[in-house]
Amino acid sequence: HVQLVESGGGSVQAGGSLRLSCAVSGFAVCMGWFRQAPGKEREWVGNINGIGSTNYADSVKGRFTISKDNAKNTLYLQMDSLKPEDTAMYSCAADLSPGCMGRRDFRYWGQGTQVTVS
Repeated sequence: HVQLVESGGGSVQAGGSLRLSCAVSGFAVCMGWFRQAPGKEREWVGNINGIGSTNYADSVKGRFTISKDNAKNTLYLQMDSLKPEDTAMYSCAADLSPGCMGRRDFRYWGQGTQVTVS
């Protein structure tokens, strides 16, 4: 069983930073972050695999960093230089399938945490 619970969302000013956390039970080998703004399609943010390799969407590359702490069973999304267009509900996701860097269709999802940038 894999369960995911996001936290750390809130309201920040443009140019600010925020760190999201995703508490994980039954830690998966492939994890990702997604976001969805009202009226828009769900957007992939980035992935991290079992050895810590990451990849990111062009829209967040250089500003967002995904990491994980296996001892704390926690996935993180560090968000810097935030822009108003980053405003969205952010969700973490997990899967056990190979090919993590190219995976976008995840089996397990958290409930999401709201990020608002003004």
